[in-house]
Amino acid sequence: MNFFSLTPVEIDALKLSLWVSCWAVAISLPFGILAAWVLARGKFPGKSALDGLIHLPLVLPPVVLGYLLLVLLGNRGILGAWLHNRLGITIAFTWKGAALASAVMAFPLLVRAVRLSIENVDRGLEAAARTLGAGPLRVFFTVTLPLVFPGVIAGAILAFARSLGEFGATITFVSNIRGETQTLPLALYTLTQIPGGEHAAMRLCIISIALGMAALVASEVLARRYAARLER
Repeated sequence: MNFFSLTPVEIDALKLSLWVSCWAVAISLPFGILAAWVLARGKFPGKSALDGLIHLPLVLPPVVLGYLLLVLLGNRGILGAWLHNRLGITIAFTWKGAALASAVMAFPLLVRAVRLSIENVDRGLEAAARTLGAGPLRVFFTVTLPLVFPGVIAGAILAFARSLGEFGATITFVSNIRGETQTLPLALYTLTQIPGGEHAAMRLCIISIALGMAALVASEVLARRYAARLER
């Protein structure tokens, strides 16, 4: 077989990774923008603790977060048991759980990118909008958000790229089930554990690198183009 010909297992893993990563960004984006705004503009007791909590996934082993998600949202977990028994919703060991685990791990990167953009916004523009009668929500959606959109783009794509590479929290929370939770990193790990899987593992390794580089380049290009449009 040609080195660059993907097997059905590899294709399934690639499709699932893209699907999970898109959902991870969709889940985390609104909360990430809100958290970034609170950290950038808020003044309240416990702000440092909230900042540390949001960025905790950057320093904790991913397995720890995966285990905490399992304890909380597993079918016998604190919240998961209620969701399963009352509403029939199962998150652990499903693609939805993989998306949630990826969202949790990528969340700090998203928040950080958006927060830096918000902190660089000229507050005089927001003050001018308020003097013209715009309320806080209108100021945010018509002035602040357009100005920080490059940061939102960069943060979303970074979160997408981070989700593509998520392994530890995913395998702990949702296991490694082909066609359901076996994303690209999990499929690569599986191939390294079986005899004769070296070529397939290398293919997935190359695909992972290419996807990560494409996401980083796209983030930079899109952010620069939007920032250039704002300067006109």
